[in-house]
Amino acid sequence: MPSQKFDAPGAPKPVGLYPHARKAGNLLFLSGIGPRNPETNGVPGLEQSASGNYTAFDFEAQCHAVFQNVHKVLEGSGARWEDLVDVTVFLTDMKRDFHTYNRIYAEYFKDNQPCRTTVGIDSLPTPIAIELKCIAVLPD
Repeated sequence: MPSQKFDAPGAPKPVGLYPHARKAGNLLFLSGIGPRNPETNGVPGLEQSASGNYTAFDFEAQCHAVFQNVHKVLEGSGARWEDLVDVTVFLTDMKRDFHTYNRIYAEYFKDNQPCRTTVGIDSLPTPIAIELKCIAVLPD
């Protein structure tokens, strides 16, 4: 089965050699998407001193930004938010962030409720606290 890859305009650039999404049949697989700002490559809600220490951390800002980035990749790949059927969430601090994430997730998914898995991990490849991996089903 041939597949088609997508690099979505307006979404943050991948941090490696992979597309934002790949379509196979009527399924759309999104690569892991974080909250980085597509224009500045900065992390919303995260500020660091010149020595690299964190001076501000706003997990809510990262949650909203990651959902906006997923939306941009979906649109850039010909899909809609409502087409999502599965979401895997990676959190770097489950104890600190899960309740905030769960509350914000409910705001975005009150109508469409895809399957969801939430995993606590040690770190991500950039200084972000959340990443999403999603699957959508495209209409015929």
